[in-house]
Amino acid sequence: MTYATLMVHLELGRSNTGLLQITGDLAERFHAGVIGIVACQPMQYVYGETYISGDLVDQDRMEIEKEIKKAEAEFRSALQTRATTLGWRSTVMFSVLSDDIAREARSADLVITNVTSGSLLDASRRVNTADLVMKAGRPVLVVPAAADKLNLERVVVAWKDTRETRRAILDALPLLKKAAHVVVVEIAADEELADARRHLEDVILWLKRHGIVAEPLVSSSTGNDATLLNAITREQDADVIVAGAYGHSRMREWALGGVTRDLLLCATRCSFVSH
Repeated sequence: MTYATLMVHLELGRSNTGLLQITGDLAERFHAGVIGIVACQPMQYVYGETYISGDLVDQDRMEIEKEIKKAEAEFRSALQTRATTLGWRSTVMFSVLSDDIAREARSADLVITNVTSGSLLDASRRVNTADLVMKAGRPVLVVPAAADKLNLERVVVAWKDTRETRRAILDALPLLKKAAHVVVVEIAADEELADARRHLEDVILWLKRHGIVAEPLVSSSTGNDATLLNAITREQDADVIVAGAYGHSRMREWALGGVTRDLLLCATRCSFVSH
């Protein structure tokens, strides 16, 4: 099991230098090909009662074409000597951007993206990271804006005995095999600590059978699992955290006291998430 093909989502109208640097790091580690992808929405022809003129629509189309060409040039320049193969895809559409990128993820083993909110003010250019994670059907490496290098010295797996976490740790096996030190953490209520230890015994043994030596860490819940998990991750000096992504599909509201939301918005480390 490996990541033979990576897909990196670039944002239009901004520099993607750090994201591409980390993508290059992964491509070299896994001898992988990389597909670059951008997606955006064109100017709407009708907005409420106001009709947009044809000249404005043409200007918008030309600006989009210019931004796409610039992003592709940045992508090829950064990765041409680091990836085994390069591919490029761009889409201009009126539908939700995360839908298209999720469909294109059929071509990749791992999707790499920046943290974006996809708010109503910038939905034409920015993809909602949470939506993409929930829809992709592939693991997603979420890269903070300030990151420009992928370190795999220390990786923390945030364990919870759920389908999403089991999916995430399986998807992360190639990454975990590259890590120098792996810690599997479960946060549990006091009355569930014994069960948590048994869970981690099974997980550690399973990882060992895959050639990965990992250390278990069980911690008593303080009522705010997100804050405690972040504190543990800092103490472990983790470069990457692996976790299952939790959410309600209709409202996209994150469960577990905001653990998933906090992972996606963390500005100091990469998060490897699956749903």
